[in-house]
Amino acid sequence: MVDPLTRRRLFGVALGAAALTACSAPGPTPVPAGPVPPPSSAPPPSPSPSPSPHPQGPATEVARSSSGRPQVALTFHGAGDPQVTRQVLDVVHQHGARITVLAVGTWLAEHPDAARMIRDGGHELGNHTWSHPALAGYAAEPMYAEIQRCRDKLAELTGSPGAFFRQSQGQHATPEELAEAGKAGYARVLSYDIDSLDWKDPGPSAIRAAVAKARAGSVVSMHLGHPGTVAALPGILTALAGRGLTPVTASDLLA
Repeated sequence: MVDPLTRRRLFGVALGAAALTACSAPGPTPVPAGPVPPPSSAPPPSPSPSPSPHPQGPATEVARSSSGRPQVALTFHGAGDPQVTRQVLDVVHQHGARITVLAVGTWLAEHPDAARMIRDGGHELGNHTWSHPALAGYAAEPMYAEIQRCRDKLAELTGSPGAFFRQSQGQHATPEELAEAGKAGYARVLSYDIDSLDWKDPGPSAIRAAVAKARAGSVVSMHLGHPGTVAALPGILTALAGRGLTPVTASDLLA
């Protein structure tokens, strides 16, 4: 039989262990009062190999061209299976089209040959953040890191940071995104006026109907990595040609 003193000691040890367990167990995640920082699982920003070559003020947002030329820009968010990317490039090559791919940095890091495939086809690359977060909710420093890290990966793989930056998870850039893009050396942020919504995988006919709203000067948002987009592309390109619209890179459209 355990004497009273021993029982009190054992009870105290048990209480201490329970308290330690409760302090170390994760509780509900607090909602931050300010802009949401990057998740802890995101890769930490790497230092820039050199300062931004042309530090400047806020970038200018462009979402379409007002030149009046019968051209459109088909722009693709760069991520997903590289084999699907190859299929997209094969289709646009068959139709003599040129596209702009706004690449996600983690995708470039995992599939560095994708950058070569795009450039070898006569197409254009741009920056679409490092990890494709909901960028508008970030504070200035982590927002800049997302832009800067993808910029440096593009420069490493192609010798260029890309002509444009595009914000992730938003059709239009916020003033903060424009400021940080400018700080990273980008003069223009490429938004868009036509959203194909192909990322929802609505089927080829729905994608074609969405892109049919494009007019001369439109910048169309599409996505690599979606087989439905590949299936919709031949009809999209044929329809554009039938309306006298030529798909060109965003740089050519906005020249």
